[in-house]
Amino acid sequence: MPRVRFRVLGPLQVAGDGARWLPVRSVRQRSLLAMLLFGAGEFVPAERLVDSLWQGAPPRSHTSNLHTYVSRLRERIAPVPIESNGSGYRLCVSGGDVDLLVFRAEADSGRRAGDPRTAAAHLRRALDQWRDRPLADLSLPALEPDIARLEVERLALFEDLMTAELAAGRHAEVLGELRGAVVSQPLSERLAGALMTALRRCGRPADALAVYRDTRAVLVEETGLEPGPGLRRLHAELLGGEPEAAAAGPVALVRALPADLADFCGRRREIAAVTAALRAGPPVVLSGPPGVGKSALAVRVAHRLRAEFPDGQLYAQLAGARRPRDPAAVLAEWLTALGTPASAIPADPHARAAAFRSRVADRRILVLLDDAADPAQVRPLLPGTPGVAVLVTSRRRLSGLAGARAVPVRPLTDTDAGLLLRRLAGGRAGAEPAAAARIASACGNLPLAVRIAGTRLALRPDLRPGVLADRLEDELHRLDELAVSDLRVRSSLNLSYQALRPAARTTLRLIGLANVPDLPALAISVLRDGLDSDDGIEELIESSLLEPAGMDAGGEPRYQVHDLVLAFARELALAQDDRTERVLAGSRLVNATYALTDLAAHRLPRVMPGPELTGVAPAAAGLTSRAVARVLADPAAWFAAERRSLVAGLGELCRVGQHRTAMRLFERFGRYLWLHGHYADLESCAGSLTAAGDAAIAARAEAVLALLDHVRGRYASAVTGYRRAAERGDRQSRAWALLNLANCMIGLGRSAEALTLAGTAEALFDADDLATLTVRRTRSAALQRLGRSAESVRIDTEALALARRAGEPCTIAVTMDSLSWSYAITGRLDRAARLAEESVTLLRPTTARSALARSLRALGAIRAGAGRRTEALEAFGEALSIATELDERPRVLSCTRALAAGRIGAGRPAAAIPELRACLAAYREMGGRPATAITLRLLAAAYAATGDEPAAARSAAEAADLHDPRDASTATLQWMLLRLAEPGRAGRPPRSPGTPTSNAVATG
Repeated sequence: MPRVRFRVLGPLQVAGDGARWLPVRSVRQRSLLAMLLFGAGEFVPAERLVDSLWQGAPPRSHTSNLHTYVSRLRERIAPVPIESNGSGYRLCVSGGDVDLLVFRAEADSGRRAGDPRTAAAHLRRALDQWRDRPLADLSLPALEPDIARLEVERLALFEDLMTAELAAGRHAEVLGELRGAVVSQPLSERLAGALMTALRRCGRPADALAVYRDTRAVLVEETGLEPGPGLRRLHAELLGGEPEAAAAGPVALVRALPADLADFCGRRREIAAVTAALRAGPPVVLSGPPGVGKSALAVRVAHRLRAEFPDGQLYAQLAGARRPRDPAAVLAEWLTALGTPASAIPADPHARAAAFRSRVADRRILVLLDDAADPAQVRPLLPGTPGVAVLVTSRRRLSGLAGARAVPVRPLTDTDAGLLLRRLAGGRAGAEPAAAARIASACGNLPLAVRIAGTRLALRPDLRPGVLADRLEDELHRLDELAVSDLRVRSSLNLSYQALRPAARTTLRLIGLANVPDLPALAISVLRDGLDSDDGIEELIESSLLEPAGMDAGGEPRYQVHDLVLAFARELALAQDDRTERVLAGSRLVNATYALTDLAAHRLPRVMPGPELTGVAPAAAGLTSRAVARVLADPAAWFAAERRSLVAGLGELCRVGQHRTAMRLFERFGRYLWLHGHYADLESCAGSLTAAGDAAIAARAEAVLALLDHVRGRYASAVTGYRRAAERGDRQSRAWALLNLANCMIGLGRSAEALTLAGTAEALFDADDLATLTVRRTRSAALQRLGRSAESVRIDTEALALARRAGEPCTIAVTMDSLSWSYAITGRLDRAARLAEESVTLLRPTTARSALARSLRALGAIRAGAGRRTEALEAFGEALSIATELDERPRVLSCTRALAAGRIGAGRPAAAIPELRACLAAYREMGGRPATAITLRLLAAAYAATGDEPAAARSAAEAADLHDPRDASTATLQWMLLRLAEPGRAGRPPRSPGTPTSNAVATG
């Protein structure tokens, strides 16, 4: 099989069979290959590749560009595969085909070898892989830390090689190598000592003494330090006297780790990631918000790795009582613990750091630095050799710490937070699992907060978990509850806040004023009155008080705030003395949100059966032309990105009494929510508005809640809600409430009343195309059930002409759906099928999922009537899937019923009976007489097919009692479903006047 070999320890090279060089000329392809080679055997995240290839400024098309580069690289280096797991790429290459992997493998073999000659052979093969500085012909900042570590490792390996060669007796052979190495590395005491030893063994003690003098002079001049004990011992031996006593004595074994937490929970993935990173070599920084459990995680990992660092473990708490600790003081403590006499500890901080590095050189020691303030505090405490692992925790990300591996620590999972609470609170938390889950949720799964809550429950047997959950869910007093003994979430957060600069403090307070956990950069800019907020945002991110959440669909950066950080920020905002500034900042954000929501809503199809938008959006300061263009380009994407924030923001407006603004925002936002079937959010927003003192606002909200009850099949509740909204609302609200009530009455089999209600509603409407079309569709459905099918065809035909003039695809499709059913009732199935299919085709590219499900259901019924059984069941199945997703119960039931009819026709009536019984019970509960009658008739067919004639007769008799002889819609749908149940049955639907079931499609 052809081989491809790669070389990165020098200029990047690729060689095929017979040492044939394979040119990779594109800089980006070469950079991509280098990134994959440095991560050979592991998946390299696509984000890291993009950031490396475009130096942090990728084009909009970077995803497709990356795919192209990977594809071309695959062709160039075939047969070496590049695998993808959806989030990154992995170069599958054998260890012997990459010089870097050969280097590492031979280095490990050399260090493990039992005799010096074998060790030297392996170490030489490792060093022979080097041709120059790694990737000497490329500039890849992302790999600079790896390259720097490799060069340090190369030097250490050369020192190991010289030690092995001397141990093997090859002092004469390596003399030249050692001279050159000492010239290039004049501060390396190991190399100087090896050269002195080689010269001494070659009978040249004077030259060895000269090496000592030169090395000592460089060390004193460059570092202010005398040579270490090893070099001084060699010097003394050369002088012919007794070896000089080491000033610092032997290095003491230090085991200084804090105790591990007995109730530590979870973090399996984080422990594995940190452990692997520490074994790889570079310092590891655990960062995250206050109270997230960074220290506990670090201590747990450190204890797990103790056996791998037999020379000791050092620990330092870097946060002082009032200010961060001086690293020089920490170094003094460490040097003392390591056996250095106080008199030998240098006074100069730089010399002290150099003494520490010398003391731990070539030893396997683990260093744990807890709660670091900034990179400057950490740098002097870093060792200079690869054998010492360093684990740092910090509230800040320490981005300026070159070469460090960042590992963000996030809140616990729901499962682990619940487990921690139970361990702390005992059986009481387990006895009330729902309350325990609420407590953990209110704590945002933050370990410190969960620990406080669990401890409070343990200390207070009289405090029930449910009561504590209620208190914690009160946002205004949540931080007051999260305090016990010396543990306080507020105090922990305040430490981070006090460390911020003024711009970042202001930004955090303004985020608290917005009071939403997910917000775009634009919102922060608006709050700050258009001022550049980048500095404040960057510092909050660095301090782990704000989390980048990537780009939304429109390319706007987004940020997330932990719930407890948000509660703290809100406290700060409300505590500010300048109330006027608070009000102005809040108004700026509300006005900007209102303006963008208005822009987006006017560009969405109007399909929600409710009043047109009211009010005029204010001119909003701080909105950039880019923000406006983003909304106009894809309003649905903007709504999707802002949906969570809009729900929270609307609730906040209601809490502070701005119900009129909230209502107008809801009218616009509701247009999107209804179109996309986000009924839970619609219900949440409408529920917030029902408490408004203004009767008209409350009535509009009640009308929406009634509409949601209607689509979910809660007809009795919907009727009550519609009537209440009609009594309290303004003219247009009343008109829509009455019209929607009319549609509900059709589903209940009260079509004459529905026709009257539709007429009353029509008289109240102002000029409104959607209202006109909805009135006509409602009349058509009622007339179908009242035996006036020809009139329904005429009305729907006129409505379709009006919809086509308006030109909105969703409106045209819905009107086609209505006309298709009118044609079906009058027996024109071919024409009905064409219209139903066109309706489905128009709706598929849109997001009007509810309308699509309705049209698919009508299409399924019409195909069933036409004898197209398989296609009918496919349409019903797709409609069922959508309706289930949207929780539209009547539609779920009708599609389930149709598929059960198909099972009867397929010879499996026993399987259909339980489904039909369940549908029957649901329809009876809902009160829909027409739907109940159809279901009973199908159930009779199922019983008959199983040979249970008495049950079949009972069901058929009950269906006959409910039958309305005028109802052509119900009769037609029943005939169509019976064709599914009895494939041999033929005939045409009745042509006598009939009375429908809510457009057979709306509710039957």
